Amino acid sequence: MTRRSCVIWTLLVGLFFSCAKQEEEHLNSPNCMKESNLCHYIVADNFYGNITAQNYCNMSSISCIVFMPVNAAINQNLSKYWPQMQERNGSKFLYISKWHVDKDFCIYVLLGKCSNTVNNPGRSCNFSAEFPATCHVRCLKTKTMCKHSNYDENFCSSIDQQIKDKYIFNITAEEKQCRNCNNPVKIPEKEIILNSTVSSSGGAIDPVEAVNVMNGMAKLASSLTEPAAALSGGEGVTGIIVRETEPLDVQEVSFAYTSPNESLSIIDDREALNQFSRSVTVSKEAFKKAVSSNVSVPFAAVFRFLNMAKDELNSTVLGDEILAVEMGASITNLTDTININFWNMKYKGIPTCHSWNGEGSRPNWTDSGCLTVKNGSNITCRCSHLTFFAILLTPLNETISSSDLSNLTIITQVGCGLSMFFLSVVLFMHFLLRKTKPTKTTRILIHLVSAMFLLNLTFLINNFVAKLNNSVGCKIMAALMHYFMLTTFTWFAVQAFHLCLQLYTGGKIVIHRYMLKLSIISWVTPSIVGIVLLIIGKYGEQFIHTDNTAEDVAMCWITDNDVHYIVNIGYYALVFLFTLASFIIVLSWLICLKRTKDSTTQANGNGRNIVTIFGLCCMLGITWGFAFFAYGVLLIPSYYIFTILNSFQGFFLFIYYYSSSHTRETNAAVRDSDGTTSISTLKTSLDICENPYINLPAKR
Repeated sequence: MTRRSCVIWTLLVGLFFSCAKQEEEHLNSPNCMKESNLCHYIVADNFYGNITAQNYCNMSSISCIVFMPVNAAINQNLSKYWPQMQERNGSKFLYISKWHVDKDFCIYVLLGKCSNTVNNPGRSCNFSAEFPATCHVRCLKTKTMCKHSNYDENFCSSIDQQIKDKYIFNITAEEKQCRNCNNPVKIPEKEIILNSTVSSSGGAIDPVEAVNVMNGMAKLASSLTEPAAALSGGEGVTGIIVRETEPLDVQEVSFAYTSPNESLSIIDDREALNQFSRSVTVSKEAFKKAVSSNVSVPFAAVFRFLNMAKDELNSTVLGDEILAVEMGASITNLTDTININFWNMKYKGIPTCHSWNGEGSRPNWTDSGCLTVKNGSNITCRCSHLTFFAILLTPLNETISSSDLSNLTIITQVGCGLSMFFLSVVLFMHFLLRKTKPTKTTRILIHLVSAMFLLNLTFLINNFVAKLNNSVGCKIMAALMHYFMLTTFTWFAVQAFHLCLQLYTGGKIVIHRYMLKLSIISWVTPSIVGIVLLIIGKYGEQFIHTDNTAEDVAMCWITDNDVHYIVNIGYYALVFLFTLASFIIVLSWLICLKRTKDSTTQANGNGRNIVTIFGLCCMLGITWGFAFFAYGVLLIPSYYIFTILNSFQGFFLFIYYYSSSHTRETNAAVRDSDGTTSISTLKTSLDICENPYINLPAKR
């Protein structure tokens, strides 16, 4: 340090007491430079001049003077806080970091031979004094001058690698220009191969091992000496970790990549994210919450898992890419959310952002805490917590509009309520008001009514159970509703079998313990299926997706689509074919009966025939067949027809039961009076099964 500089230092001791420390103490404690509301004087070691003792910067705060040697060795640990000054080709250059730009410092650089007194009128950077050509007094507004400067790759490629990622000012040049050599896209120089690599089974990454890798990031961050490092955990598992050395001065950080095979980069500027198709931004608020959780070293680790093992629903993950963010603490309820961007993506289906908390042996995805923002081919997930993230794709043919779902829900609830009412009336009439001994057909019908009543009951309360967010209760609810649905299907088949057997035997069924065998088949067999699926964990919460993810509806049902198609759709397809064939046979029988009657009787019986046909359709479950047409342009119409007809099955069965019961009582009265049976009763009662194809009138 020159003699003249020492004189200046002595004169300013009283004014700048708080910052006037030894140069060695400055280098070890950069608190002075951390204060952005101070006027910072960078005094070069070859500065010759005077500084007046005025109220600097028009502020009450004391200014800070830093004596800056030219061409000094760069201390990488302090380069974030302290500028460097270098001489190249006869020009003096000042290098500052992005930290100085973000802090918005007002820096006065004093360099050369200044014969006049340097007066600082404030932060306007306008000096009234005239200085000789050898005197360089520059006021640099770091944020104003450098914030919007673009990265100059051509200029920076010739700069010493030790001073890369800096903002550069030529102090001795005429113009005030900030040259940006801070590359916004940084690739860590160090790569760490994790000791606990993630194995894959059958080509899929084990979710449990992925969780273990994320849990080990806090220990890795505490031992990391570099500010960032690339991470590798096996095939399809890559990541990156960034540590913050100053807990009180944390900033947001972004990570991005263009393709799954490309390594992750650190992004300093959000505007640079536009050149990447995938990115993750960890907010400053998340860092502050991690610091408040007393983590030893603030850090952010982002991992990308390709082709992780699927969840129980076999959900389709966009790009088979799952991202995980770890900061060594439980971070929730963020107002400045974690942003995950997938831009310019090609996909089929409805994308929805989901997260998994890492519990269980397989992912259990939920959309809670994540908002999905779609803009054309761009998808943004805004999540208020840290965990595993993925964008699940729901096939287009499995979604309906929110308005249609609302209408169908109202129709179903009203229809099921009415069905339960009429089914309960049937049960009341049968057990309390019945006057005659029930036939086998009637008892089978009552079994069907009971199964359908319980199915409607479990369906109506299903949604309320799903809203409780109790996994055990939801699984039990799903198992019960599935069981009663299978029993209903089985009783459909039993009804069809019984009607055909009646026609074949002329109503004289002589099978030993006939009703007991039918009851065991219809009530016990479906329970075995339900118990097996409950044991292997195929029941749980399922979502009905709409075009508005906020309107999605949860219900307790089978979570595996393959099981649903095999057990439900496949089983009903067999039942439908059998019951449809039986319906055609019975309908042809009724048509044949008409030929045996005179025209007057036929006219009076048309209404009963219609009731019989509708009752048969409901009794044999044929209306459920509309579900087979729920594809393409017929999707929504089929949903409405299916929902309306099946919601009012109870009403049709009540009419059918009442009509057939009234006919049987009339038949009994006729038998008591003359011992004969009116053939007109065959139109509405299937309990009297004279074979219509015998004893036909001879042709004239």
